[in-house]
Amino acid sequence: MQPPRPVVLTGEHVRLEPLDATHVADLVEAAQDPVVWRWLPSWPQSPEDIAVLVEAARTDPGRVAFAVMVDGRAVGSTSYLDIEPELGGIEIGWTWYAPSVWRTAVNPACKLLLLGHAFDDLGAERVTLKTDALNVRSRSAIGRLGAAYDGTLRHHHRRPDGTIRDTAFFSILAAEWPAVCDSLVTRLGGAG
Repeated sequence: MQPPRPVVLTGEHVRLEPLDATHVADLVEAAQDPVVWRWLPSWPQSPEDIAVLVEAARTDPGRVAFAVMVDGRAVGSTSYLDIEPELGGIEIGWTWYAPSVWRTAVNPACKLLLLGHAFDDLGAERVTLKTDALNVRSRSAIGRLGAAYDGTLRHHHRRPDGTIRDTAFFSILAAEWPAVCDSLVTRLGGAG
């Protein structure tokens, strides 16, 4: 598998572009509702917090971060991480969106672009998705993508409130990608 690089991925519903400082103002607005951050390590509330988050994602050598663009505005972010070129493995994670785009075409459209790039362009054998085992909304969204539940790693991380998180792992294999792709395209009304 080729390691991912910052690229622009464009579909009918979303555009994914390399995350950078030009997205901060939009992301400040997208991040205002604390429900967005319920399952993530922190709630960035100020422009400075978002700028730090963006810079950390942009400069992490083990991550390729994207701004999720809808109608020319950043409404969230998503990333490739846990990149294992020798095994053909890659994770899609650190995904968050403004609540205004939850349960719309945005998440399946993003995943269609990211999965397509991972499998078709990079040659991935496995894409992993994971979430807090208690995050029912995220688990449901991952299931709707067509990912298989692989299991739960108990006591995997510490949550921001100090409690211990169990992490639910899901994956899609290269052999499963054509069916997952067809399902996502159908779900999006035939457009990617």
